[in-house]
Amino acid sequence: MGLAIVAFAVIVACARDGEPNAGAATRPTVDYGLGRAPAPAELAAIDRDVDPMGRGLPAGRGTAAEGAVVYAAKCAGCHGSKGEGMAPNPALVGRTPDAGHNFALERGSRTIGNYWPYATTVFDYVRRAMPLAAPGSLTDEETYAVVAWLLAENRIIAPTDTMTAATLPAVRMPARPYFVPDNRMGGPAFR
Repeated sequence: MGLAIVAFAVIVACARDGEPNAGAATRPTVDYGLGRAPAPAELAAIDRDVDPMGRGLPAGRGTAAEGAVVYAAKCAGCHGSKGEGMAPNPALVGRTPDAGHNFALERGSRTIGNYWPYATTVFDYVRRAMPLAAPGSLTDEETYAVVAWLLAENRIIAPTDTMTAATLPAVRMPARPYFVPDNRMGGPAFR
């Protein structure tokens, strides 16, 4: 009983101004001397995302032929000249079997041709994270071109197809049927 009275007294003392967190606004902020706040322009440059339907794709275009040049210059050093992978970097090209890869039942490499459900996700990832030594440095046109090359090498699109904000979302990836939509909303209904 005595412990309950002490706990109650502490709560009342902390909230005596009628505010549960009275004094929180007056606490000093801690500066650890690491980093800095980004400028609005810097934040806007990285605050881009693309959804499976293609919302967020920028203007631009690219072909597999153009992508082969960019890939050779900026990607092959880590992923191999044909996208075969170079340890520790993964393979990007390969389909097993040609109809798609049931990665839930079979064990195989998780390449773009086997594993990725949406071509727009490939674009978003390449634009944000590649090349490893300079993530986000590819232009939108270079990104469309590299993605076109990767899709063509995986025999998902024809080598003559042009990828744009309109054509990329229409690409049907072989692994898409093996993904289950996540319709969880959180809260009590969360599965």
